Amino acid sequence: MEISIDIAAVRRLIRAEHTQACKEIAALGPIAALAASQLRHDERLAGAGDAGTLACKDGCSWCCHFTVDVRAAEVFRILDFVAGHFTREQRERLRQEVLVNSAEVAPLSEMERMQRTAKCPFLEAGRCTIYAVRPQTCRNYHATDAAGCRQSYEQPDNMDIDPEFAPLVYQAGGAHVEAFSKALQDAGYDTDVYELNMALAAALQQPDSRARFEAGERPFDDLAGDEVPPEFMDDD
Repeated sequence: MEISIDIAAVRRLIRAEHTQACKEIAALGPIAALAASQLRHDERLAGAGDAGTLACKDGCSWCCHFTVDVRAAEVFRILDFVAGHFTREQRERLRQEVLVNSAEVAPLSEMERMQRTAKCPFLEAGRCTIYAVRPQTCRNYHATDAAGCRQSYEQPDNMDIDPEFAPLVYQAGGAHVEAFSKALQDAGYDTDVYELNMALAAALQQPDSRARFEAGERPFDDLAGDEVPPEFMDDD
């Protein structure tokens, strides 16, 4: 579907979030700054004029079977949450599922990953077990008709499916994420995106990955990330 963008609103959001995020990254570090940014992110999405049109609700999990991109800061925030909230048994189950998923995803092309449907390792009984720290990709996935999400899940090879999204929610989420990512980049931190399972596996198997990230270095050995071209920052 085509989305109409309110350029003036996007510019205001980008300026506000970028300024605030830069201050928090300098004062708190990238992971704590991400936590604060994600709270604002949720507030902005909830305050969008068309938020009431969303079909997303508790227990709906079609999108929890699609490929998810994450940045390193999100990976380490998620693992902090897991360490503080999961039992030993849950952590081990998660580790095994992540390693299996990562091995399956690694040889796939970008298109093959898009066409792959597999349960997110954090999905249990139809609900997200890390909802408070879920990746920004998940926060921005908001549909106004769950039937399109279900169709995408049932027909992953059908690239003609075009789910309906709420334009104001879409632009608020997208602009917010780009502004925070630009603030991270300006501070010298890695902002490439990685496939969720592969990044989690790398972080679990490379204990020094977080230290490298916080030192402004590439966090993961032998794991290539992708630069995401801005969609909204160009309008600023």
